[in-house]
Amino acid sequence: MTTKINHVAMMSTNYAMLGRFYEVLFGMKSPKVSRPESAVTVGDGYVGLNINPRRPGRPGGLDHFGVEVEDIHKVLDRMDRNFPKIKTLRRPSNRPFAGITTHDPDGNIFDLSHVDKNNKKDIYTQGEWHQDRYISHFAIRTLNPEKCAEFYCDILDLKLVNRHGNDDNFYITDGRMNIVLAQWDITNYANTGIARSGPDHFAFKVENLNDFKLSYSSMIERNQTLAPPGVGIGPEGKARLEMLKQSAPYAKHFLSDIDNVLIAISD
Repeated sequence: MTTKINHVAMMSTNYAMLGRFYEVLFGMKSPKVSRPESAVTVGDGYVGLNINPRRPGRPGGLDHFGVEVEDIHKVLDRMDRNFPKIKTLRRPSNRPFAGITTHDPDGNIFDLSHVDKNNKKDIYTQGEWHQDRYISHFAIRTLNPEKCAEFYCDILDLKLVNRHGNDDNFYITDGRMNIVLAQWDITNYANTGIARSGPDHFAFKVENLNDFKLSYSSMIERNQTLAPPGVGIGPEGKARLEMLKQSAPYAKHFLSDIDNVLIAISD
């Protein structure tokens, strides 16, 4: 069964400007027909990024990822047989991607969508294209990363990627887009603010790191409202940056967006 990890969602009170940030810096494209009163959706030709308006009671930042599957009934049957305590929730028809939302054994939420485009909207109906800057992974800090990796491989037919050296993360892939499962351990936060388990950061692959840094500087020179907060500033910031580097050991550069979502960059 073919599975594509092709959806990332975040929550923001500044969703419109955040969408512009990803368009300008990463060249992501918006759909031909948009819904200005609703979420902003942009895409890289493979992964769609939903930037949803943050509502009362909803935490901001990265929220979940989503997969597109050939046979959603097969996925649900596997879950019923092997993980009977995991429940699913059918989503309203106004959602641009999700048909069904569910979770892994640690409670990390993800969306399930059928390959049929009839149940999709916005960027998810535009087809695929190639661009030099694209989303390469979505990272989750979770209590049982190995168990969750087995779940995604067994239920969704994703593949486990071999690790190197002392890397404690688990990596699963659809062949292009990856999920990083890192260990959540409260003692890791001894020198910085404590964050709950769940989505940690996401990553982009770019054509050339120097070219990316030049375009980053150019963006800020032209529009300072798109300048994000710095990372690694102060003792707590440095400790948090070290945690980020451990969960993205292949990245060469790190930044945040204008809403403090952490981003890893590789080329």
